[in-house]
Amino acid sequence: MFNFKPPWELFTYDLGLDLGTANTIVYLRGEGIVVSEPSVVAIEKKSKRVLAVGHSAREMIGRTPANIVAIRPLQDGVISDFDTTQAMIHHFIKSAHSNYIKGFKIPKPRIVVGVPSSVTEVERQAVIDASKTAGAREVFIVEEAMAAAIGVDLPVEDASGSMIVDIGGGTSGIAILSLGDIVVDNTIRVAGDEMNQDIVDYVREKYNILIGERTAEDVKIEIGSAAPLKNERSVQVQGRDLLTGLPKSIKFTSVEVREAINVSLSQITDAVKDAIEDTPPELLRDIYRDGIFVAGGGALIEGLDRYWRNELNMAINIVEEPMAAVARGTAKMLDHIDLLQRVQRSWEEII
Repeated sequence: MFNFKPPWELFTYDLGLDLGTANTIVYLRGEGIVVSEPSVVAIEKKSKRVLAVGHSAREMIGRTPANIVAIRPLQDGVISDFDTTQAMIHHFIKSAHSNYIKGFKIPKPRIVVGVPSSVTEVERQAVIDASKTAGAREVFIVEEAMAAAIGVDLPVEDASGSMIVDIGGGTSGIAILSLGDIVVDNTIRVAGDEMNQDIVDYVREKYNILIGERTAEDVKIEIGSAAPLKNERSVQVQGRDLLTGLPKSIKFTSVEVREAINVSLSQITDAVKDAIEDTPPELLRDIYRDGIFVAGGGALIEGLDRYWRNELNMAINIVEEPMAAVARGTAKMLDHIDLLQRVQRSWEEII
C-alpha cells in the first residue's frame, strides 16, 4: 500500500536545532549537520543592524570598535536577548536551506529545538516565539538530555535505565531515562562557559594577567584535560599585566588548566553523584551494567572518562561526535512523531 505524505512534507526540509549558549548546531532532516557555528552575533549598537553571525562574529569578540558589539544572545541555555536570538535563528535556518535548496521557494520548515530541562515556561515560550518569527511553520520543544539520548541511540523507550550527561556551554544536563521519559533529572548551570571563566580567574589570581574569554576557551580546547596526561603540554598565553597595564606573555601548562577547571568539573561531578543517588535501584543496576554516556562539547575534554571512572566507579562512554548529539536527536524525532509528541515538554506550538 502506498504511504502518501502531505505535499508540505515532500518539499519541506525540516530541522533539528541545538540552540546552545556557546554553539548552535542545525541538523537537516535527511542530510545531516549543515550548520555548526558559535552562538555569537555582531550588531551595530545604534541601529541594531546585524553585521555578522557565527564564526565571523566570534572573531570580533574583544576586537570591535565602540559602535559595534559582539554578543552571545543566550546565557545559561536560555534567551537573554530576544531580537538578536531571532536574527541568529533566522540566519541559521536560511544558511541550512541555502546549502541544499536553490532556485525555488519551499514551505516553512518544522523545527525541533532542544532546551535545558531547567528552563521556565516563559523561557520555553521565548524559544517558540523566536523560532516562529525566524520562519518556522511548526515548533516542538524537547529536553536536551532526551534529545541527546535519542541522538546516540540509547534505548530510551525500553523498560531499562539509561544515563546521559550532556555538558554544554551554559548548562550540564544529567538525566536517567526509562520507558520514553526522564525518571531523574538534575540540570545545573555550570558547564563549558564556567570552565572558561575558571581559567580567566586562575590566570588573574596567579599571574596578575587579564586574558579574554576567547583566549581562555582556546586554551581549554588546546591543552585542557580532566586527568593527568602522559605528556603534559603548554601554550603561550598573552594578556594585559594588571600591574603595568602593558601586554605580557606567559607559559601556561595543562596542569594549570586542569587545576583551574577542576572548580567547575567538581560541581558537575557532584551533580552526577546526586542524580545517581536519586535513581531507583532497578534502574541503577542497568546503568551500572551499561555505564554513563557523555555528550556535549564538555565530553571532548581529554581524560574526562578516566577522571569519572575514578570518581564514580562506573564505566564512562564518550559518545561519537558528542557536540552533535542533541541536534541529531531532535532531527531523529521528526521521523517518529509519536515519540516526539510523548517526549516533548508536554506542549507544542503550531505556527
